[in-house]
Amino acid sequence: MSQILIDYYKAIEDSSARMLDAAKSEDWEQVVRFEGACAVLIEQLRARASTDQLQPEQRAEKTRIMQRILNNDAQIRYLAEPWLMHCEQNLEGQRQYLH
Repeated sequence: MSQILIDYYKAIEDSSARMLDAAKSEDWEQVVRFEGACAVLIEQLRARASTDQLQPEQRAEKTRIMQRILNNDAQIRYLAEPWLMHCEQNLEGQRQYLH
């Protein structure tokens, strides 16, 4: 049963890697799509983790997976920062135009 939990972590890692690839290509729609997939997987993992537990050797694997996910997330944030600033500037410009 605990292998299913590791499979969820691996699926989340895969989705985060796809998000990173999309961010590198500046395909923000795909980033959002994979982010949504991650959110669904995380909710499923949470539900499953309430009844299943990882074995000690799986906890080490989970830690390695989580480190890769966090690394992907940091890279995505770095790549998205200019895009987010652009969106903020556009919104600010629209607000000034409306007033």
